[in-house]
Formats: sequence, C-alpha cells, structure tokens
Amino acid sequence: MIQCLKNPLTQTSHKTFDAMIDLKQYLQTYQETINNKILEFLNSDDHSSRVVQAMRYSISAGGKRIRPILALAAAEATHAPVLDVLPAACAIEMIHTYSLIHDDLPAMDDDTLRRGKPTSHIQYDEATAILAGDALLTLAFEILSSTEDPTRESLSRHLKVMHVLARAAGYQGMIQGQMQDIRTEGNKIDLETLIAMHSLKTGALIESAVVVGALFGNANPKKMQALRSYARQIGLAFQVIDDILNVSGDPEELGKAVGTDLNRGKNTFPGLMGMAEARAFAEDLVQTALKALEPFDNKADPLRSIARYIIERNK
Repeated sequence: MIQCLKNPLTQTSHKTFDAMIDLKQYLQTYQETINNKILEFLNSDDHSSRVVQAMRYSISAGGKRIRPILALAAAEATHAPVLDVLPAACAIEMIHTYSLIHDDLPAMDDDTLRRGKPTSHIQYDEATAILAGDALLTLAFEILSSTEDPTRESLSRHLKVMHVLARAAGYQGMIQGQMQDIRTEGNKIDLETLIAMHSLKTGALIESAVVVGALFGNANPKKMQALRSYARQIGLAFQVIDDILNVSGDPEELGKAVGTDLNRGKNTFPGLMGMAEARAFAEDLVQTALKALEPFDNKADPLRSIARYIIERNK
C-alpha cells in the first residue's frame, strides 16, 4: 500500500509541490496503513480484557494520525524504507493517544468528548482510562524495543529512537508542558512563556516524530537540524491553530466543545495576540518551516504539504 504513494512524487522542483501531491489521498492512505498496523499490534492481545477494549476504543476513535505520518514522511524525505519506520510510527500514535486519555481525565481538563465520542473515562470509568493510557504508553516502548534485525546498526538506531521519544514524552517534554499549562490556568503569562510551554506540550512529540523518521534515513547533522527546525515551527503552528479553532471552530467538525480554553482560564495565542495576529503568526511559522526544507529534494514534498495543511485545517 505504501509503495503506491511514490507515484505522485515526480522529479520536479519542490516549488510546484502543491500541484504534484494529492495530500488528501496521501493522508488517507497512510492513515489506513497506520490504523491497520495498530490494530494488528492490539489484536495479539486478549479481546475480552477490559483494559484492551479501552485501549482499542481510544486509539480507534478517529484522529488525523499527523504524528506518525510525519515520521513516515520524514523517512521518505531522507530516502529511508518507509515500511521499516511503520512500527515506530504506530508507537508514536500510542504515546499521543495515552496523553489524550490522561488530558481528558477529571483531574486534568475534565473533557467529556474527544473526536465526537465520549472520552475514555466517560465510556468506561476513570480507573480504566488511567490504566488504558498507561498500557498504551508501555506498549509503545515494547514495540520500540522489538527488532527482527539484531545488527549493531539496527540496535543502535532503536536505542536512539527510544531515547528521543522518551525524552519528548517525559518530564523534559510533553509532561512538563502539560504541568505548566495546568499551573498557569487563570494566571496571565507573556507570549515568550506561552511559546516555550507549547513547544513542550505539543511541539516535543511532533519534533520527535520527524526526528525518528530521519533517524531511519541516517540523515546527516545538517539535514537533521533542518528537519528539527521544520518540526519546531509546524509544532507551534499546530497549537496556534488548535487555539484558534477552540474559539471559532465548529463543534461538529472538531468533535468536541469549543470555548473551553476561555472557560478554564487557559492562556492561548488568540487570547494574547488576537485572532488575526494569531493566524498571521501561524502563517509565518509555516513559511519558516518551508524555508528549512530548502536543502531537500522532491521527496520532502509531503512534509511541505503537511505544513500547509496544519494551518488550513478546520479540525
């Protein structure tokens, strides 16, 4: 299935990438591939287990799969075999889903809807939701630590991938960002602090997804740095648009309530900058991200298209 995606990427300059990629088809194809592989991992477990049912419920509830797709697209950009990256990409989505389950808990954001469906603690109960999140996180690292290629090079790459993702998901990354978000509710912060917070809460896992894909492509330090820059910009842009959609989005499209950030006293980019300025900021971030990809050939066109998609989406 993955190989068929290569046909639209013809040998043309990246300047015409928008015309050369059917991004909708690209995303749908990879979403299906990722979903099938995730269910393959979970199908090996006991379906009668309540915690497995809760794991499958949350990870099958929809979602754009942007993080794992970014890992696959970064692999393409660095000329890596995409199928080799697929298990790690699925692990990234499991880490992301665990974070959403825990974010929705009564002790955190206390949300009742996620992707148009009852959140895990509503569908099941709070204890089951906590355990399902924990189980997805640990399953992710079980997958990341598994290899059928016990060569020194493969084992070294697996260690690097695990280190990158553990750091991004841990107290120096996503968890730290979430802690800062909770502690600043109801307290006004400046733009610099908001950017730093969301670079951890949202940006860290997005950056790590791109880095993981590039690790499989053995990207040289210059290209790895360029990809990190790209990922940091789109990670922040992703959060800016999320903040905008929480104000002006359609609840039916989003699959969750809007206006919740304001109700909770959260610091947001529209709240600090205004709607028009926040959208312009997101646009500037994407332009900077695209500039970072200039050293790459047309194999990076999916990354370029995804950058545009991030700020043009409505959910």
